[in-house]
Amino acid sequence: MAKNSSLNAASIAKQDEFYTRYEDIQEELNHYEQHFKDKTVLCNCDDPFESNFCKYFMRNFNYLHLKRLICTSYSSSPFIGQQKLIFDSNNEPVVPKNGYVMDISEVPMENGRGVSDEDIDKLLKSEKRGVKKLSGDGDFRSDECEKYLKQADIIVTNPPFSLFREYVAFLIEHNKKFLIIGNQNNITYKEIFPLIQ
Repeated sequence: MAKNSSLNAASIAKQDEFYTRYEDIQEELNHYEQHFKDKTVLCNCDDPFESNFCKYFMRNFNYLHLKRLICTSYSSSPFIGQQKLIFDSNNEPVVPKNGYVMDISEVPMENGRGVSDEDIDKLLKSEKRGVKKLSGDGDFRSDECEKYLKQADIIVTNPPFSLFREYVAFLIEHNKKFLIIGNQNNITYKEIFPLIQ
């Protein structure tokens, strides 16, 4: 599991882009598998190319029997295009100017036995089902992203540290079920602890 000290340091430094490890996501989400069947999952703080939440749900889309997966990214993410040169479905290089969205309702499996890294790569680059540029910056509070929120059954992500309270209030205001993996100190906030009680 990711050490809380590294999450705390990122929080203090206002480093909102702290990606959660795939292993931690898998370990936690294994407890909730039955809740995803026939649901639309939104990862609204997750770059489709880089986020391990997005990778987890693409890899397990068929196993979880998801209805739909939507992942949106924020334009100022320092990670966009850092791991590899990425192109969107219009064959334009992905750059930190606009936000991006991936909205899928199926994940084809090339070998028929499971979703491979190659299957995910093809899906991300697919003109028909791939990643598309948003007209805005991809902020979860924008009208454009709020429309995706309204279509989702469950929100799953690691929200920006500096906006954690506002993010949770936004989900509560929209009466959404959510699963957030993040800094355990967040539960002590006066706005958050009553929700757990």
